[in-house]
Amino acid sequence: YVSHVCFEAMTNMMSVDIAPNQTIYVSNVYERLKKEETKKALLAVFSQFGKILDIVVVKNYRLRGQAWVVFADITAATNALRLMQGFPFYDKPLKIEYAKTKSDVVAKADGTFVPRDKQDMATKNAEKRDAMIKRAEERKGGVAPTGGAGPTPMAVRPTSGLESSEPPHNILFVENLPPATSKAMITMLFEQFPGFKEVRMVESRPGIAFVEFSNEMESSVALNGLQGFKITQDNSMKVSYAKR
Repeated sequence: YVSHVCFEAMTNMMSVDIAPNQTIYVSNVYERLKKEETKKALLAVFSQFGKILDIVVVKNYRLRGQAWVVFADITAATNALRLMQGFPFYDKPLKIEYAKTKSDVVAKADGTFVPRDKQDMATKNAEKRDAMIKRAEERKGGVAPTGGAGPTPMAVRPTSGLESSEPPHNILFVENLPPATSKAMITMLFEQFPGFKEVRMVESRPGIAFVEFSNEMESSVALNGLQGFKITQDNSMKVSYAKR
């Protein structure tokens, strides 16, 4: 399976026109998180667009910085691709496109899944590898094409507004977080805003966090930017000024 994913990654990078489907291929993913932390962080970012069936992250040299997110429907995948293109995921803008092939979980759901013959797959992978090596050798001496700067990283759009009873200041109180939310996930969301300093979690009270900024103007921008952000389908983040 890892070998299959590896060659899909290569063909995704080389393909130009890929038909819209339920699976998005995400590259330029922050690489220093553990596999499960990466999956949780991607779930936090993408679950606002719809039900996610699977997230594939493979931690090996050739597949580092890449992931596949499988949605329950094409509309959700399309919205995620359009709205999260260039999203600053740990300060690295995500690059997103449709996956070239149907994911196993979708194929099993629609009845088209066919178990792969390991020997046949190994032969095909060897042929693809040889073909890519040949093309690379033929291009030697030329200048590899470079992509454009890409879309400007987008801040997350608020989905609802909440009034804060506390006067504005530099520390925000965040609540209604899923129990499994980690400090790394909250940091990823808030560090895209200027003036971010740190996140403080409360171990004895899961579901809340405090986020500190340099001043109240910068904290106010973050509050408005992430108010109502859907960590999951059932958890819309509530952000207010912390009590002094």
